[in-house]
Amino acid sequence: MKFENLRVVVTGASRYFGRALAVGFAHLGAEVYVSARTVEAAERTRTEVMGSARDRIHAFGCDLSRPAEIREFAARVGERTDRVDLLVNNGARWLDGMDLEAASDDQIVETIESTAGGTVLMVKHFLPLLRGSLRPDIVNMVAVRDAEGASAATAGAAHEAFWAAKSAQAGFADILSRRLRPSGVRVFSLFPPDFSTSDPRHAEWDGANPDGIAPDEKLTTQALFECIVYAVEQPRDCFIRSFHFEPR
Repeated sequence: MKFENLRVVVTGASRYFGRALAVGFAHLGAEVYVSARTVEAAERTRTEVMGSARDRIHAFGCDLSRPAEIREFAARVGERTDRVDLLVNNGARWLDGMDLEAASDDQIVETIESTAGGTVLMVKHFLPLLRGSLRPDIVNMVAVRDAEGASAATAGAAHEAFWAAKSAQAGFADILSRRLRPSGVRVFSLFPPDFSTSDPRHAEWDGANPDGIAPDEKLTTQALFECIVYAVEQPRDCFIRSFHFEPR
């Protein structure tokens, strides 16, 4: 199969885009190690996969706001494989509301720690496994921002702490790309606008619209997944730092 023997780690894989990534890579033949805040949530992703791909998904619990759980996640993956070829930092703690004072201090710190701190620690603790790969890649899911730092679709719903965390994640990804490039570890980020979280079991995932997205439709999960697949498949001397998508 296309990605047979590829080892992939996906955080935040219990639903939406993270789950779609896990399912998509498993169906392409990869061994996929997925995490969610609880192992039960991650296990639901595995059990919902159809066919033999189910056996290629391995579920773990990992709260990205807790450093000890990230260390344990990396250690447990290391017990199953001697390398990781692709790390996808998809997990992020959502916090809604436009009133800065409405969120508690604990909510604000947890949001920033899970998204920004969690991404940094995931890379730190998975780097040894990534360096064991002949084709190591890191992908970061970062929300798109306009000139004022807002997403066209979700800025009205997201708390300031969420955007602070996403800005930190983007800055980390940028410097990481520069510093890891000489060692052959590629780092790239996706900056999508609001997009359709179509389920990979449904017709949308199967390319039901071969002519592209209709004028009144959102960017699809499948399109984002295919961008990652495209980047991963590029020759190792091709470094794509980011994909920026414009809202329709």
